[in-house]
Amino acid sequence: MKKKIKRTYRVTKYVVYKQTLIDPSDHFWTFIGAFLGISCIGLLQSIQLTQSDNLFLIGSFGASAVLIFGSTDSPLAQPRNLIGGHLICAIIGVTFHKLIPDITWLAAALSVSLAIVLMQITKTMHPPGGATALIANIGSIKIKTLGYGYVLSPVLTGVLLLFIVAVIVNNIPTNRKYPSRE
Repeated sequence: MKKKIKRTYRVTKYVVYKQTLIDPSDHFWTFIGAFLGISCIGLLQSIQLTQSDNLFLIGSFGASAVLIFGSTDSPLAQPRNLIGGHLICAIIGVTFHKLIPDITWLAAALSVSLAIVLMQITKTMHPPGGATALIANIGSIKIKTLGYGYVLSPVLTGVLLLFIVAVIVNNIPTNRKYPSRE
């Protein structure tokens, strides 16, 4: 019994500890990548949208930055998921806003729910995409009036900027690779 407890302890310690092991240089590259990615999006969006819109947009892209710079090997951080997830969610979000413009809570709930299911079906699961669908329904009037233009800018432009920065920054150090080659 004592031997089994020790083994269980070792396995648990390995699993928990291993998941939190990060090379200290990764902190530097995570910071640089997230800073450059969000800076590029923020600069571009500040030219096109109001300050309050920037806060909403950076919310979903901030969550994407956590994945693509902080967890580069995660399946949720890969290009197919990053780009496809955001695009599917943006299209669904705008569609439900157009179908049910006067009942925000219902349009928001339906868009996020269906977006999750479609990401599952298309194998493009990217959790920040849920926020992208939600923003299409709860964003400012300026975002709502973009209609399907929201899919192209700010969503597609922002996601492509994040992706380009991720490919460049995550491949500078020898111990990081993006996209994952596994």
